[in-house]
Amino acid sequence: MQLYIGNKNYSSWSLRAWLLMRQAGIEFTEKRLRLDWNDDSPFKRTLLALAPSGRVPLLVDDEGFAVWDSLAIAETLAELHPDKRLWPADRRQRARARSLCAEMHSGFAALRNRCPMNIEASLPEVGARCATEWPDVAADLRRIDAMWSEQLAASGGPFLFGAFGIADAYYAPVCSRVKTYGLPVGATAKSYVERIHALPAMQEWCAAARDEHDFIVEDEPYRQQA
Repeated sequence: MQLYIGNKNYSSWSLRAWLLMRQAGIEFTEKRLRLDWNDDSPFKRTLLALAPSGRVPLLVDDEGFAVWDSLAIAETLAELHPDKRLWPADRRQRARARSLCAEMHSGFAALRNRCPMNIEASLPEVGARCATEWPDVAADLRRIDAMWSEQLAASGGPFLFGAFGIADAYYAPVCSRVKTYGLPVGATAKSYVERIHALPAMQEWCAAARDEHDFIVEDEPYRQQA
């Protein structure tokens, strides 16, 4: 299989699919494209030749069949690799995990927009302003803090549903934002952020992100290119 992704420093949706596959030991070939949303860019042309979304992540199977959108990719991988137990075994826990992923997929717009993923940056002063000056960002953080704390207590940890799975991959970019922006979360959530960053696959992704040295102005609302 081939997984098309964007810049590792910025592409939070790409991280979800990539981290899930790498940490679960699912073999794939990485196809990284430089993020560029212009209609005539190599990024857009390459992706539109494979699927109508023109976005990353994009999974192409061994027969050339394309699956786009990170949630569809996660479901496809769970079907292809039931032995990996990417969703919880218990029916109700699967439903809860899907609910948390869907909430991330469609929600937390304020956090995502005000604090875009930027792994190689350190912007605690920006995070402090966002958390105090934007009530919708503060509300997103409170919900995430409560969600993680409740779910970790229910599962016994170390991950949201015990073992690493789709839900953890889905919230990994949020963990990255907490670290980049020094966002205020409780002790349980902070420990979870550290456990996600300690994953070998997450460490690999972050190291590659820092090595890109590719400043994309559209993804840098708080910094200027040196």
